[in-house]
Amino acid sequence: MTDANINPDPEIDTDTEIDTDTENVVENDTENDAVPSDDAVADTPISRRTNDRLRVVAFGVLPALVIVLGAGAGFLRWQDTSHRAVEAARVESMAAARDATVAILSYKADSVEQDLHSARDRLTGNFLESFTDLVDKVVIPGAREKRISATAQVPAVASVSATAKHAVALAFVDQTVTIDGGAPSGSASSVRVTLDKIDDRWLISGFDPV
Repeated sequence: MTDANINPDPEIDTDTEIDTDTENVVENDTENDAVPSDDAVADTPISRRTNDRLRVVAFGVLPALVIVLGAGAGFLRWQDTSHRAVEAARVESMAAARDATVAILSYKADSVEQDLHSARDRLTGNFLESFTDLVDKVVIPGAREKRISATAQVPAVASVSATAKHAVALAFVDQTVTIDGGAPSGSASSVRVTLDKIDDRWLISGFDPV
């Protein structure tokens, strides 16, 4: 009786151990089946949609964005250049209007022909023709006959409009006229001066009292 209690049946112990190991194997297989592989995750519908979106961004949106940004930068550069050109035209045309107005309204009796013919270099177009006709037929003969001298000043000039090649300015004129050595008489007026840029020079193409 004592030996039977101390030495249990070997078959029962062996079966128990086998069952335990089998349970462990089943549990391990279940755990392995529960964890998906990396390839399986990468091939899911969600991951494919994500990859498609990334491709759209990489090959569609980003190049378009680069083009838009480049066009925007180019437009800003063009706008800045245009603004600078207009500002330069405004300043240059006002200076030309002032100088030309003084030149065509100032002369001395002894040098009237030379003075007014020199002023023609500042004019262009139809106004050049009409100015030449006026001074040759009226101003020069009258200045010589009556000993008329005139001096003009332009205390102020304002820009009305300006582009890179065309401008309009308003000149405020003070003119003093002396006849045959008598007392000078003064007058004030304003003139609308139209200018065109030709060969890098601003020339007067219109001269209209206002």
